[in-house]
Order: sequence, then C-alpha cells, then structure tokens
Amino acid sequence: MKPMRILQICRRFGPVGGMERYVWELCRELAALGHHIEVLCEVDLSSEPLHGVDVYSLGTVRPRPRWLAHLRFSRHVHDWLDQHADSSRIIHSHERCDIHHVTTFHGPPFATVKDRPFWKRLSVRIEMNLWLEQRELCGEHVQQIVPNSAYIRQQLAHYYPESEQRLSSPIAPGVSPVQAREKNKLVLENAGVIGFIGKEWKRKGLQEAIAMLAKLSKKRPNIRFLVAGAPPKDIQHLFQDVDFKFELLGRVDPYSFYAQLDVLLHPAHQEPYGMVITEALSAGVPVVISDRCGAATEIHPDLGRVLSLNDSVNDWADAMDEQLKGSYEAIAYQRNWQHVALEYLAVYQRIQMTQERL
Repeated sequence: MKPMRILQICRRFGPVGGMERYVWELCRELAALGHHIEVLCEVDLSSEPLHGVDVYSLGTVRPRPRWLAHLRFSRHVHDWLDQHADSSRIIHSHERCDIHHVTTFHGPPFATVKDRPFWKRLSVRIEMNLWLEQRELCGEHVQQIVPNSAYIRQQLAHYYPESEQRLSSPIAPGVSPVQAREKNKLVLENAGVIGFIGKEWKRKGLQEAIAMLAKLSKKRPNIRFLVAGAPPKDIQHLFQDVDFKFELLGRVDPYSFYAQLDVLLHPAHQEPYGMVITEALSAGVPVVISDRCGAATEIHPDLGRVLSLNDSVNDWADAMDEQLKGSYEAIAYQRNWQHVALEYLAVYQRIQMTQERL
C-alpha cells in the first residue's frame, strides 16, 4: 500500500484517557505501518515522542464554557490548516470540528437532550452544543462517521438519520498487553476478588456495585472488593457501613491490576464502550457488566454476563457468584491496536479513492 498522509485532531494527545489513548495508539500503529502521521492538539501529554508522528500543539483554550472551548479549538485548527494546506491529507477528527473527512464518535451523542421536554432545552449551551454536533456529523467535508461501538452507532442513526449513509461499521478500541490472571484459577467457595475501576465512579455505577457486593458477601463472607481509579478520599464515605473487605487503591497500573481479580464488575449507567471490560477479558478475567456498555456486544457466555440495571441486586450477586465458580483460560479476548489501524486504513482508502475521482 502506498503511504498515506493522515492528520489526526485531538485536543489532548497522549495515553491519558479512553479517547486519548485510542487516538495515541492509532497514531502509533499507523506510523509503524509506514504512513505519515500528523497530530493537531492543544497539548501533547505523551511521555515521549512517537516515532513517525509529528505533533503540533496549538495552545490551550479557556475550558469553560465547554461549547466555546470546542469552537475556539476548531478555529485554531482552521488557521493551522490554512497555513499548511495539503490536498493529499486525510483529515481524521475526534473533536467538534468541521473540516475533517472522518470523525470518530467516542461517546453518546449530545442530541439525546432532544428527549427532554422543550422547556428544559431552552439555553444557549444546549443550542450551541447541538449545532456543534450537527456540524461535526453533517458538514460538507465529512465522508465517514466511525462509532466506537454498536451502541453508539445505533444512537447516531436514531438522532441523525440524515447521516446514515456516512455511518461506518464500529471500530472498537484495541487492548494493550496486560498481565494474565492465573490460568484455570479456582476460587474458594466463601471467597473471591471482585474488581471495579473507574475515575468517574458515579457514572460507572460504584454505588450500585457496593450494594451488589453487600448481597454477594452473604454467600461469600470472605469476598474482597478492589476499587481502582477514583481517589480514595472521594469515595471513602460510600464504605462507612459495609461489612465486607475492601481496598481503595486510587490510580493503579492497569498492566498488573486485572491479574489480581476473579471478576470485574462494571454496572455502568452509561458507557460508550468500556475499555476496562476488554482489558479484563484479555487478562482472562470474566466480567459482569450492564447492558449500557458499548462493549456488551463483545460478551458471550464464556466471557461473563450482561445484565440490566433494572435487574435486582440478587440477580447481580448471583451472576458474580456464577462467574466465581468457573475456571477461565487466560487471554480469552484478543484485539490489538494494529487491528484497529488496519480497519481505519480501509476507511481512509475509500476516502482517498473518492478524492481521486473528483
């Protein structure tokens, strides 16, 4: 394949969050495949430069109001591209811009606000965010919209039916190497280690998880609950009355965290994908998650259970108990970031062919 010139747009560049890691890993793999990669960002948070990736930091903008920050960054992108024009570039955005050929959607559309009564939608903030999203998805340059999960694709098709022809198949995140759980590990009948990871602990269902662990501890009194991601001082109050063993770990090294677990619990209220789910699976750890996670489509009975948040606490406790009784092969799920890059190259090639015909 002839090397392509690909420009990625991401406000924070580096492996510092779900979306940011997705972009960072994609850039690294595309460059490793021999393509010329450029990045436009506000700030480069990489610990070291990526070989073959040219990063241009455009400077930070005032973060509030958020819609105005998106607009200011978009203007900086426009100015840079005006000064560095190159018609051969494929422009791939992960932000609220309007000059891209490809946009990847990493979260639920803001347009879900349309389900509210109209009097709850009467604000400049809502109108501007809806306009920015419409512009990102339906702008004149946009040729492909890539959701990162089937869940997000379904939402985009519902709220933006006019974009259906530009919606591609989902391109799910890859999984970085992690330490594997002990192969075919057996768990004592009254014990087990349940893990939870998430800085945004409210959205990811920590309060519900605590109630589920309390119920499970009636069956398994020696259960342990490891909570990672959230600062301990922010969540300590939630554990005042629990009578099961727990550890509040704060920020952890994900490489070694999953290997300690017997089950990952993720009862998220809203999770566009949930990279922690597939990371746990790649370590050979079964999962019990909500059906509001984009990664739910990856789960089959050999990997864990998917439940509704409307299911009872008993149902969730039983699902964890069921997983603890099993034994699992390590490295049950595999999807590396090169797979992600190759799927995007197919998208870029379609766009390149269209440009050559024009």
